[in-house]
Amino acid sequence: MARRGAAALALALALALLAVALAGVGARGAALEDPDYSVQEIWSREPYHARPNPEPEPEPFSPPLPAGDGEEERQPRPSQHRPPKKASKPKKAPKKKLAPETSPPGKNSNRKGVRSKSSEKAASDDHSIPVARDDVREGCPPLGLETLKITDFQLHASTSKRYGLGAHRGRLNIQAGINENDFYDGAWCAGRNDLHQWIEVDARRLTKFTGVITQGRNSLWLSDWVTSYKVMVSNDSHTWATVKNGSGDMIFEGNSEKEIPVLNELPVPVVARYIRINPQSWFENGSICMRMEILGCPLPDPNNYYHRRNEMTTTDDLDFKHHNYKEMRQLMKVVNEMCPNITRIYNIGKSHQGLKLYAVEISDHPGEHEVGEPEFHYIAGAHGNEVLGRELLLLLVHFLCQEYLARNPRIVFLVEETRIHILPSLNPDGYEKAYEGGSELGGWSLGRWTHDGIDINNNFPDLNTLLWEAEDRPNSPRKVPNHYIAIPEWFLSENATVAVETRAVIAWMEKIPFVLGGNLQGGELVVAYPYDMVRSLWKTQEHTPTPDDHVFRWLAYSYASTHRLMTDARRRVCHTEDFQKEDGTVNGASWHTVAGSLNDFSYLHTNCFELSIYVGCDKYPHESQLPEEWENNRESLIVFMEQVHRGIKGLVRDLHGKGIPNAVISVEGVNHDIRTASDGDYWRLLNPGEYAVTAKAEGFTSATKNCMVGYDMGATRCDFTLSKTNLARIREIMEKFGKQPVSLPARRLKLRGRKRRQRG
Repeated sequence: MARRGAAALALALALALLAVALAGVGARGAALEDPDYSVQEIWSREPYHARPNPEPEPEPFSPPLPAGDGEEERQPRPSQHRPPKKASKPKKAPKKKLAPETSPPGKNSNRKGVRSKSSEKAASDDHSIPVARDDVREGCPPLGLETLKITDFQLHASTSKRYGLGAHRGRLNIQAGINENDFYDGAWCAGRNDLHQWIEVDARRLTKFTGVITQGRNSLWLSDWVTSYKVMVSNDSHTWATVKNGSGDMIFEGNSEKEIPVLNELPVPVVARYIRINPQSWFENGSICMRMEILGCPLPDPNNYYHRRNEMTTTDDLDFKHHNYKEMRQLMKVVNEMCPNITRIYNIGKSHQGLKLYAVEISDHPGEHEVGEPEFHYIAGAHGNEVLGRELLLLLVHFLCQEYLARNPRIVFLVEETRIHILPSLNPDGYEKAYEGGSELGGWSLGRWTHDGIDINNNFPDLNTLLWEAEDRPNSPRKVPNHYIAIPEWFLSENATVAVETRAVIAWMEKIPFVLGGNLQGGELVVAYPYDMVRSLWKTQEHTPTPDDHVFRWLAYSYASTHRLMTDARRRVCHTEDFQKEDGTVNGASWHTVAGSLNDFSYLHTNCFELSIYVGCDKYPHESQLPEEWENNRESLIVFMEQVHRGIKGLVRDLHGKGIPNAVISVEGVNHDIRTASDGDYWRLLNPGEYAVTAKAEGFTSATKNCMVGYDMGATRCDFTLSKTNLARIREIMEKFGKQPVSLPARRLKLRGRKRRQRG
């Protein structure tokens, strides 16, 4: 009996242990559904394909890896996260960088630039963890600190000097205000300089972290940056594990100055929810300050409603990638072959390096100006590193072709009633330089200027000063018209500091009678309308409206209001400016004064109403962001083009029905005229209302009529027929019979001389 009782007791104990083990397995399985269970790290000594055992072995310092994570890691990532193959080779950091404009050596890539040697050194150390080359080659896109996809609530720090230097300002490429005030400074700066400071990102879901990019503080006055740091990860924000270098904590090399981004790739990807940067050293004369971006691939999580709600997808079948010069030309060729009847590729000139400035014309009769059909243009890439506008225009060209073939009535009307010109890359030399740096490592200014260092956007002649000086001195013998102001002679000389790209654009705009245009830029999210130059010489910011201010406000709002984010009052400002007081629009001069801008030149020298459209906070977003940016801007790009059909249009002809070129069209109450094109047709952008419009031309009597502009889309037809003046008729008749018209002043002088001789 005693033996039987002992056997029963042993059996009971065995069953109890089995129950505990099963409960542990169940808890472990349940942990897979709980993102806060533990840190999900993969620290492998060999790439997965080289290991006979598919189960990854965690390092001693890391928490146990739940069963099943190895299988999830082996699943291929979505294709939109795949960087270009060119990014496969890591780049060594150059020994010395003199300025952010200096381009790192190497092939084009979206991931290349200044890179710390620490990860490479660790990889070559016998006692360190070898880099999983396949994972590094595969890469991951940025989480979105620079694009604001990561919200302020996802950024935390140990301490900060003040609110304007809080964790929410620790974003890659964020710019400080001129005064660097309490709200808009250029980095996160710790409140104390010690080894216990940190800044962290909550990815809000399990993420495979692959790298960290850092910068110093953006400041005109101070020099602050971190020279080395540790990387820590966690799944609950309480228990942290430090990325190891063999048996010790890995120290990553940071920045050697404040503007050039530095990439450190982790030796192997790390799966966790939180990632923390812990500065270890900093510039000796500065403070702990940094801006950063995190590279990581969010893991699939169908149960995460928050993430699904904020995902943006597109149904448009377009080429969502960054195109270098050759690829851009190839895409244009593909579109031209798809839609040969409505597209034409031409160039307006060459860049400083000899690259052709290609444009695509989209019209039902490409290559010719149709009488009564307005001309529209989009320009992008005046600043070579503002790449988003370039890619949006390439997507737009492809989209218009596809939708026209699909007989989308809206696009068919736009193409058949408008002559559209799209110039996606005005500064291809600058773009190629920015492309070398890549989307994350190019910094804020690499490739901005032309090859000879000129900012195209501000390289046009200053016609504002000529106009305003004439208006301030009305009795001056030199009269300046309120439109078609001539370009000064000094600007036309070969020795003038004018980019060849600028001269090409001027010739293009003088040749084609554009009615409306938009130049796409980056780094902000706003539409700026002229004037861009302040009238008061002693001010740097001053609201300076044009005579067509109400029209420009409408045009700007038409784009901003249909953009997914521009007029959203809840959105975070990109850098320092909050443009919500004018619903995502701003008068250029009230923002910052610019002399010789494209907008002002276009308005004062041609008929074209030009606006600057800033399409995103991130000048050069990762290509994984392009589908979302396309969705943000697609409707706005189309709506803005449609505004070319708002106002009045018509023909100015003589009694024989022949069009009169260069006839002046004046609108009562608006001190800005336009002129007819070579065939006598004109277009005048106006808001809804009733206007007294006058047409006049040299040698003809003027004519005035009332023209009504409605709210419906479509310009009101307002034609004029002018008759020649008596003097013009006399001259025409006498020239017809080979006689010269009699000059009345000369005839009076002759009569007076004859009378004097008779008296004498």
